[in-house]
Amino acid sequence: MSGKDAEKLILEKGKNGSFLVRESQSKPGDYVLSVRTDDKVTHVMIRCHEKFYLVGGETKFDSLSELIEYYRKNPMVETSGTVVHLKQPFNATRINASGIDSRVKELQSDVLQKENGLSMGKAGFWEEFESLQQQECRHLFSRNEGQKPENRNKNRYKNILPFDHTRVKLRDVDPNEPGAEYINANYIKPEEESLLNGPPKQYIATQGCLPSTMGDFWHMVWQEKTRVIVMTTKEVERGKNKCAKYWPEEEGQTKEYKKIKVRNVLESKTADYTLREFAVSQVDGEEERKVYHYHFQAWPDHGVPADPGCVLNFLHHVNARQESIVGAGPVLVHCSAGIGRTGTFIVIDMILDQIKRLGLDCEIDIQRTIQMVRSQRSGMVQTEAQYKFVYLAVQHHIETASQRKLAEQKSLQLGREYTNIRYSTETTAPAAGAATAGCQNALGLGLGLSDSGRSLSRSTTSIPGASLTGTSSLGPLPGGPGPGGVGVGGSVVGVTSGTLLRSVSSGAPSSLTASERERPPDEIPRTIYENIPLKERKLSTNSHAVAVTAVATGNPPPPPPRKAI
Repeated sequence: MSGKDAEKLILEKGKNGSFLVRESQSKPGDYVLSVRTDDKVTHVMIRCHEKFYLVGGETKFDSLSELIEYYRKNPMVETSGTVVHLKQPFNATRINASGIDSRVKELQSDVLQKENGLSMGKAGFWEEFESLQQQECRHLFSRNEGQKPENRNKNRYKNILPFDHTRVKLRDVDPNEPGAEYINANYIKPEEESLLNGPPKQYIATQGCLPSTMGDFWHMVWQEKTRVIVMTTKEVERGKNKCAKYWPEEEGQTKEYKKIKVRNVLESKTADYTLREFAVSQVDGEEERKVYHYHFQAWPDHGVPADPGCVLNFLHHVNARQESIVGAGPVLVHCSAGIGRTGTFIVIDMILDQIKRLGLDCEIDIQRTIQMVRSQRSGMVQTEAQYKFVYLAVQHHIETASQRKLAEQKSLQLGREYTNIRYSTETTAPAAGAATAGCQNALGLGLGLSDSGRSLSRSTTSIPGASLTGTSSLGPLPGGPGPGGVGVGGSVVGVTSGTLLRSVSSGAPSSLTASERERPPDEIPRTIYENIPLKERKLSTNSHAVAVTAVATGNPPPPPPRKAI
């Protein structure tokens, strides 16, 4: 970044006291501290001499961060007498979550200007990602354990090793076996300051299993009480082995991996992933745990998925499962090397979790989040394409959440309530007693999926008293008794994107029990995403709306009752 670029950036988006450190273009190897003071920008040269950093005087610092911290406490004074206060680091990547559309457009515009020869500098996503790469080179965390001779053969890639300070250490191993406690895996935790209530959501990032490390892998799963495993690679891609099959292949089959016994209980498939249920126990123990294996198979061999929706839907089901298990340990995520796709999934999930807790008006910083994750396992989010995909996935989530919120508000204003929501491809209504179980299955909260209910696409079924022959041909709900003799009135007034709305007269008496009443909007399963390829997506306000459109049902729905004047 040039001095002029730094001035423009800080004057436009910074405030007095904002500062940034950039590499000197005139003297490579040295740095420049640019500070906004009294609505102008002051540039201070930082010399790097014999691995020390200094400004003018003889005070030397071991790192740039130490130098900055010193001058934050002891401000510099210009020859004119102006005091140069370093109040807050300038951060161009921190944005309000609801404004992500503008940020994505800005980054994409920078790319177009570069391609058209209108910009001579770096452009958009590439510039932000390149900045991350430069910061990665400054990580000086040790990786000594992975380099030991007894552990080298346990690493799938010799240059991708776990940091010592965050690596998972296997316990209850043979103390006489060198390297017995080593596995190429790291704990990944969000920053404590980003959490309001409750324990932090944790992950374990690891490499794809080698034939020789499958026992250690299951040892780690049992030790850490992991109940959800996320696999984001195929076993073989482009003719190369990416991960050994570390589970029994056939349903009902049992295999032993050193001290851990694994039984394949059940498998179900969707268009994008395979879900397996394993019964895991120690060979000499009685306790048995259910472990759920989410094998995402829609990631292409080259690049990234064309549609963020499939990844967001997948993460939605993974989180629903994790949250449903009391006392579940960290979610274990792996690809082949355990940094590219693994980092992408974890960072997207971290950002979405932050938005879920703090709301759509919170501040997010994708670059800084990746930097934080990389300080726990090197190289996380490996390519520029993956970096851009994180932005687009978060954008897609926010658009969908905003439109769903708007649709809910509109439906409430019209006096209607959301009810009996199902997300499956079944086209016939199940028995009344199975309606609740069906919802759980379709949301990934149960494994008893029927063949027709294993797709991520959505339809509307399980309406008491309704008989459906197809998702697009819905007749009026009868006013007579539904299944089980329960009287249900009203008519279908809207069916789009898997959301079924029923008009209910607020003045009509109800004989429904508490468990049979309609669910209020705040209980609607969150973040169900449409699968729209990136090239076809538009940034209009209607792109991902859960539309509330009328369906011809004979008689129009009754208007909401008016208050007597």
